[in-house]
Amino acid sequence: MSETNRSFKRVVLKLSGEALREVGSQDNISPEIVGRIALEIKEAHEAGVEIAIVVGGGNFWRGASASARGMDRATADYVGMMATVMNALAVQSALEAEGVPCIVQSAIEMKNVAEPFIRRKASRHLSEGTVVVFAAGTGSPFFSTDTTSALRASEMGACAILKATMVDGVYSADPKKDPEATRFDSISFQRCLTDQLAVMDSTAFSLCMDNNIPIIVFDLNEHGNIAKVIKGAPIGTVVSNEG
Repeated sequence: MSETNRSFKRVVLKLSGEALREVGSQDNISPEIVGRIALEIKEAHEAGVEIAIVVGGGNFWRGASASARGMDRATADYVGMMATVMNALAVQSALEAEGVPCIVQSAIEMKNVAEPFIRRKASRHLSEGTVVVFAAGTGSPFFSTDTTSALRASEMGACAILKATMVDGVYSADPKKDPEATRFDSISFQRCLTDQLAVMDSTAFSLCMDNNIPIIVFDLNEHGNIAKVIKGAPIGTVVSNEG
């Protein structure tokens, strides 16, 4: 993938649950932040890019953390899946308020609020210009929403996964702790695994490697970056088989 000439037909945008929450606020979801994200997605949508979204649930719940404190891990993960549904509905509401057609598909059936996940139907929605928000993870415990992103990107034939983070790319070390850390414009999956760079979990990486789906890590905090990266601007770090 060229750094200066990216062109996307269909992408999966990965948002963390924390991205929807204002720092220091007691509210789990900030309508203002979700509204800003929706405006940026609208800009990219109007440019003709087919957009799917996977959103985490960490602003409400973390299954691994609850499990470490004694809760059954499978149950803790199911609670986390419910949290992603709440976030997905908030994103859908914000997008529809901006006139962007949007459907939530849930891997756990809850027909009163979301469609069940059906691969062919989701792909058709995207082809028709509807944004699809994938909720409830994979529908099974022990899998992260990073893995969900890789799985859905593979199923939808997406060109890339766009991972919104709190930093502007992938670094050789944590830039908040190591002033000597350097940022990569591009890096291989294999190097990320070898150097233990925390981009996505190994299951997600394996899916992306096997299906040749690049991951673009970019800074969510910079206003306008969501629209820019979806439309193909050369920002962030590209993680791919080529490196």
